[in-house]
Amino acid sequence: MSDNLKDMYPGFASHRFNTSGAEIFLRTGGSGPPLLLLHGYPQTHVCWHRVASVLAKHFTLVIPDLRGYGNSSKPASKLKPTDSADHHLYSKRTMALDCVEVMQQLEHRHFMVAGHDRGARVAYRMALDHPHTVTALTVLDIVTTWDAWVSLTQNAAMNKFHWTFLAQPAPFPEQMIAASADHWHERLLDSWSAAEGLSAFDPDALAHYRQSYRGRECIHAMCEDYRAGQTVDFVLDQQDRDAGNKIVCPTLALWGEKRSVGTVSNTLECWCQWCSKLEGQSIDSGHFLAEENPNDLLAHLIPFLQSI
Repeated sequence: MSDNLKDMYPGFASHRFNTSGAEIFLRTGGSGPPLLLLHGYPQTHVCWHRVASVLAKHFTLVIPDLRGYGNSSKPASKLKPTDSADHHLYSKRTMALDCVEVMQQLEHRHFMVAGHDRGARVAYRMALDHPHTVTALTVLDIVTTWDAWVSLTQNAAMNKFHWTFLAQPAPFPEQMIAASADHWHERLLDSWSAAEGLSAFDPDALAHYRQSYRGRECIHAMCEDYRAGQTVDFVLDQQDRDAGNKIVCPTLALWGEKRSVGTVSNTLECWCQWCSKLEGQSIDSGHFLAEENPNDLLAHLIPFLQSI
């Protein structure tokens, strides 16, 4: 963490762990059953700062930067962009394995996980790939990658335009974003939140996000994240769907009722097809539940996790 940025988790420890393919930066704190918190795009582990102190009273928190984001490493493919349609380095299976390996190093063999946005995609892939490890799953403001692509209606395509843009072959989106990284990312933060402008976000949290997404390596990694979503992640979801595989742990799906129309309006219906034990509902928020309405998020999340 840079010295010029405010510590958003006072009293929490900082760690770096090597996994099979990355170095992961994370914060830990609290006591109780282990709970892994995973951030989304274009943010970092800092997105949980408004709920962490309360959650730490009940759970041992592990809050990493996903590979490619924030202070974690940003693995780069040795192949030319046109040589591989796989993008496996940023598949959610690979990113989930990072998390499982980190938790094992922390001696958490079984744990709960809550994820937002891209982090929620890592979280549900983890629950599918490691069913005996993940004891409870919370997904915030997403449907599965498979559902998102196959239900790309006119309205959804307009709201998810970044999915197809970021998945374009390198280095086209990278060059376009790097030319005005703040404008690109802050336009997304603004349009996905319910409040006007960037008022939903703590200025110190925004400083963390900016330091991360201004870096060219991070921009490339985030594009690879979305390229994986269009390729290998979709294929993995399709394989699980065809095989009838389901998420077996208790699952909570929450979404912001003020998010743009056409994005995740059928959230619960979609998750019913993937989960054996599901509950969920919308809350008064845009996309960024943990920052826009932390109180309502906690009011649903804590009872769910304590019931496990």
